[in-house]
Amino acid sequence: MPFPKIAEVRELSDEELAAEIVKIKRDLFDLRVLKATGRMEKPHLFKHNRHRLAQLLTIEKERELAKEAEPSTTVSTVENPE
Repeated sequence: MPFPKIAEVRELSDEELAAEIVKIKRDLFDLRVLKATGRMEKPHLFKHNRHRLAQLLTIEKERELAKEAEPSTTVSTVENPE
């Protein structure tokens, strides 16, 4: 199974991104439970899910920073009351 491409993540909306983050975190939890109980069949899924989570969190942070930077680029004009 190849690693997912970050371009796919960039196409997600903010709501889909948040939902995907929750899903991946849940999957990682389930994998840890399987590992602890000795029923782990696909240990490579840890790496894939951690990679995917890193991609999702990176895009989320990029969007947060872009939103913070947006208001500072607008120029407000102040009228002189003369």
